Amino acid sequence: MKTRITLVVALMLGFGVSLGYAPRISAQTSADAKAEAVKKLEALAKQLNLTADQKQKLLPVLAEEAPKLKAVKADTSLTGMQKLQKIRAIHQETDPKVKEILTADQYQQWETYRQQEIHEMIEKKRAGN
Repeated sequence: MKTRITLVVALMLGFGVSLGYAPRISAQTSADAKAEAVKKLEALAKQLNLTADQKQKLLPVLAEEAPKLKAVKADTSLTGMQKLQKIRAIHQETDPKVKEILTADQYQQWETYRQQEIHEMIEKKRAGN
């Protein structure tokens, strides 16, 4: 009986501890995604000569995309080709939103930037193998 009580208490504590950490992990992930989006936005702002209004509109789009891309890149169960396909699918989701924000010239530069990102990812993967 004592063993059962100990087991139940241990399970309850373990469950409570995992609940206690979940919000912090989620908040940290969200903060990381926002930081990554800000960093990317700063680079894009210089490259695309974005206005303050464009930056303000683009930040939430990039912040939404960042954790998705990070999750795909970190997923060790996917092959390189599967990762590439998933990243392209995420890009296709985001691109219409970006197209509404950028001028035609900026959007063309955006597409070039995306292709460069993919090319760098492929080269990095090749160098690692």
